[in-house]
Amino acid sequence: MQKILGCMRKAITEFDLIENGDRVAVGVSGGKDSLVMLKGLIQLRDFIGIDYDLVAVTLDPCFGGVPGDYSPVERLCEENGIEYILERTRIGEIVFDVRKEKHPCSLCAKLRRGALHKATQTAGCNKVALGHHFNDAVETFVMNLFVEGRIGCFAPKSYLDRRDITVIRPLVFATESEIKHAAYRNGLEIVKSKCPADGNTKREEIKRALAAQEKLDRGFTDRIFGAMRRAGIDGWGIKEEEDRK
Repeated sequence: MQKILGCMRKAITEFDLIENGDRVAVGVSGGKDSLVMLKGLIQLRDFIGIDYDLVAVTLDPCFGGVPGDYSPVERLCEENGIEYILERTRIGEIVFDVRKEKHPCSLCAKLRRGALHKATQTAGCNKVALGHHFNDAVETFVMNLFVEGRIGCFAPKSYLDRRDITVIRPLVFATESEIKHAAYRNGLEIVKSKCPADGNTKREEIKRALAAQEKLDRGFTDRIFGAMRRAGIDGWGIKEEEDRK
């Protein structure tokens, strides 16, 4: 986890993601990204020098009307003394059975965001942590550019004034391969997604295309990420040392 902790510490410090007194809701789907993020935020409290509380929150979409088994997440929280909130929702039913969406990801993401933000407020948290990583950022930028015809990406940190909560992404400097390695080395038990659209989305197409180009041109994704940072797109700008003091 040392590599991951270093990446998370850099993100937290550079983008001022967490401050003393914060109560952070950690969105935990049960996938590798969110589990590694939760593990990292737990360990960072021991040495980062910031006093903050954690609450793990899982939203079960109940795909096919069947509740998911999130006992591995519950055990991880129990072992580390973290409060755990599991909310069963009708998101899967609404997206796939009621609306029968041909392109379900957009609506699903919108419903999940709303439910997570509400759960964050109910838990008395002022921040919510999402497990988006380095590769997610590059993929989102490329999707926005080539699919929607615009330049943009999600931000490392964004304040939602209507909810009075701040969304943070502590894993943005960690690559997906580093996260996979950390999950394996730490024996984290993954909850496999049961989403009917899993692995068959536009994002997956972009992911495969970027991976193929990276094999042909090593450093390709790093250069895209670097361009995003140098251009200062959506809060990704590189802060000068004096600005961080």
